Amino acid sequence: MIDAPRNNIVTTQDYVKEGFAKIDRDLAFLMECFQEVLQEIGEMQIASRLPFIAVGKAARRHPRFSHSLGQAYSIAFQLLNMVEENTAAQMRRARASGSTAHPEPGLWLHYLNRLKQQGLKEPDICEQLARVRIEPVLTAHPTEAKRSTVLEQHRALYILLVLRENQMWTPDELNANRNEIKALLERLWRTGEVLLEKPSVAKERQTILYYLREIFPAVLPRLDTQLQQAWAHAGFDPDRLDDPENRPRICFGTWVGGDRDGHPFVTADVTAQTLNELRVQSLLVLHRHLSALPRTLSLSGERNSCPPRLLEGIRRLASTLGDRGDAAVARNPQEPWRQFSNLILERLPIQPTTTREGKLADWPGAYQTPRELSEDLLLLRDSLVESGARRLAEQDINPILRAVQVFGFHLATLDVRQNSAFHDKAMAQLMTAAGLDGGEFSDWPESERIQFLTRELRSPRPFLHSSSPVGPQADAVLSCYRVLAAHIEKYGNSGVGSLIVSMTRRVSDLLTVYVLAREAGLARYTPQGLHCLVPVVPLFETLEDLQGSAGIMEAFLNHPVTRLSLKKIRQRQSEEVYFSTGFSGPPVQQIMIGYSDSNKDAGILASQWMLHKTQKQLVQVGDAADVHIRFFHGRGGTISRGAGPTHRFLEALPRHALGGDLRVTEQGETIAQKYANLITATYNLELLIAGSAATLLGNRAAAREEELFAASTEKLSALSARYYRELLHSEGFLEFFAKATPIDVLENSRIGSRPSRRTGSRTLDDLRAIPWVFSWTQSRYYLPGWFGAGSALEQLAESAPAEFQALRQAIAKWPFLRYVMTNIETNLASTDLDIMSRYAALVTNSRVRNKFFLIIEAEYERTHRMLDKVFGGGSMKARRPRMVATLQLRETALRTLHLQQIDLLKRWRRLRDNNQTAQANELLQDLLLSVNAIASGLRTTG
Repeated sequence: MIDAPRNNIVTTQDYVKEGFAKIDRDLAFLMECFQEVLQEIGEMQIASRLPFIAVGKAARRHPRFSHSLGQAYSIAFQLLNMVEENTAAQMRRARASGSTAHPEPGLWLHYLNRLKQQGLKEPDICEQLARVRIEPVLTAHPTEAKRSTVLEQHRALYILLVLRENQMWTPDELNANRNEIKALLERLWRTGEVLLEKPSVAKERQTILYYLREIFPAVLPRLDTQLQQAWAHAGFDPDRLDDPENRPRICFGTWVGGDRDGHPFVTADVTAQTLNELRVQSLLVLHRHLSALPRTLSLSGERNSCPPRLLEGIRRLASTLGDRGDAAVARNPQEPWRQFSNLILERLPIQPTTTREGKLADWPGAYQTPRELSEDLLLLRDSLVESGARRLAEQDINPILRAVQVFGFHLATLDVRQNSAFHDKAMAQLMTAAGLDGGEFSDWPESERIQFLTRELRSPRPFLHSSSPVGPQADAVLSCYRVLAAHIEKYGNSGVGSLIVSMTRRVSDLLTVYVLAREAGLARYTPQGLHCLVPVVPLFETLEDLQGSAGIMEAFLNHPVTRLSLKKIRQRQSEEVYFSTGFSGPPVQQIMIGYSDSNKDAGILASQWMLHKTQKQLVQVGDAADVHIRFFHGRGGTISRGAGPTHRFLEALPRHALGGDLRVTEQGETIAQKYANLITATYNLELLIAGSAATLLGNRAAAREEELFAASTEKLSALSARYYRELLHSEGFLEFFAKATPIDVLENSRIGSRPSRRTGSRTLDDLRAIPWVFSWTQSRYYLPGWFGAGSALEQLAESAPAEFQALRQAIAKWPFLRYVMTNIETNLASTDLDIMSRYAALVTNSRVRNKFFLIIEAEYERTHRMLDKVFGGGSMKARRPRMVATLQLRETALRTLHLQQIDLLKRWRRLRDNNQTAQANELLQDLLLSVNAIASGLRTTG
């Protein structure tokens, strides 16, 4: 329910008021059910202390923490989140069906109407839609604090809540629904909230596969329906979108099983298993779709004219499949459409054992590529249209064609990520094993590194025989690359994503990967030279890395191996898929930009501005090299790590930076929040795809005014970074951070398979951005998401008042500035100064405590004051009524949890300091539960 500042939108119905009234009703109902469950199983004391109900408010204000009470609060917050999610969906439905029918911001109808107002014509819009491509990439970054078992219960509970929206239920049916809800609540209570051990990579893969296999295939037809309905409501011809190839492309990616950056448990075997499992699950998804065809296409060959080419197709497939084909044809005599459907199903190279498991098969006649399946489905569809059954073709065949287009035989592309320092060690070991002096390779001057690597890339010979052991880092890299090469050799490039290089800081960091790929057979020689089978993608993360990225990419894109690799990869992509739209035009170079580390490094304002500038520069570099730059946005689940309203984020991107082509990470708890339920998943994917289309088309219609305000924003950025970095690098700050936040608890949590530090050293640089943000969130500072902005705004207002006034005016005109300032305000609104001071009291060194809390408190007050000025005066409550009301609803219960967590932290740290390890470990379980409960209340972790 978080909202952006309103722009004088007048509606005939107060949906905000209606929404909060509904939240109150539904939350009261669920909490009443929960209270009854606790009373019925004998938990009378806990039942009397629940939040959000009258008896809870009347109970002792801040009871001492117990494991049971922590779990009760955690479940209560989860129920509130569920109610808010459903209410948001129902209010969207109400707005869509109301008399004024105001289009929902960020969705198709909103953008189509806007594009019409901008003067774009229907044929032009339709032509560009097929160029749009989005790719959410599901990662296993450790920010999901809930067990997968608990998440499953949440999904079931949400469905039961949505069912109550039906106005046709009888009292007995509603009572039965209520009893089901109570049973689920009891199951949740008895299950337990805390992860008892770190999840394995296999467990994380299982979780991601659930979304890829169960949620997204079901969302696809809903998405297409939303587009077609909006298209018709906008007054356009619906026939233009009948063909799936005329619609925007969607695909999915994942890092689970491929991301080995600081993750020792992602081995070559894990990557091989993941690629295999993705293929199995994709074929099971298609099998599920195709299994329905023989039941639905029961058209009689005697009553309907059967096109000769369908009969020829039946003979062709039956002959190809031999006995299997003969059996398939024999099952439905005189029903040619069923016969052809049976033959398609028999050609699918999977042997299901259950709905979720199967074995890959390669019997004679089996499909080798999704393109072959698409061609048969198109024949089936066209034969139905030719026989007059157009409706059946659209309802039964088009959704399957769409599924093939989206999932292929790979379900999702798997990226492989590793950091540049690891590659340097691998390269040094490889050189040493080959008799070269590679020990100091990482310290060579850049010119020497480039000269050496370029010389090697002209040679077809590897350093060593493939069976030669080299060293731990080299063996890890090469064994992984050999897995990728073998998979590509057998199945083609589909399914293998990119080789992503974290901490890319020089051109040689990328060229090194080419040499390692050559060693593993992942790069091949042709008469034109060496080319890599998989794209090599830089990840620019820190502020300095982003600053140097344009120069790095200019050299990289003009390197002959890069140019040939991009050309060959583009050719293979267009050959492997039937739906070739989106694979025309110049070669594509993907560039990943990181929001987390740049924010951790320099604060939110400097980070966002540098990301904005960098994208503009990189687009220019790509244009000069005749290469399309596809940005991969590494956004996390919090504002400090790049999150924010999707449509506002897309609108805020620099002109031409998107180009209708969006790749973006979905991490941790945001995956469940956005995609656990079909209605919400459809909404969030529509935001991505409609926003991407509108940004592509809108860029063609009007230029942005950002150049007018760039100089002032540059000043703000530099000032905010200076204030932020002064704080972080002040003597004693790390001591304050270590004691005033529960960072030590988070490093003992089990919310992800990956370690929280890259190398294990106790430095700020080594700490990952996720626990950095998570710890400030838990203690209600939200510090990385606002600190430095207030001082920067104040100094600009004092030193250059005219520029400050111009920036105030720019808020209404410039989407980027509005997006950033609104996000800063959202973070600041989520802070709690009193709670912050109580966490600060945990810092035993009074000098350190007073020094840093006074600095933070002053910046807090300053930022509030300056944001009020930036947004034109008035209070945040008036600007952001939904956000303020949402936070107030949680305030009392969260305060209870924070005070309990502070007490637990004191006791736990005292036990650890006194070497009472057993008692400390026992208390840690309560602390971890308090982390879960607060994360549920705030709806965010890292």
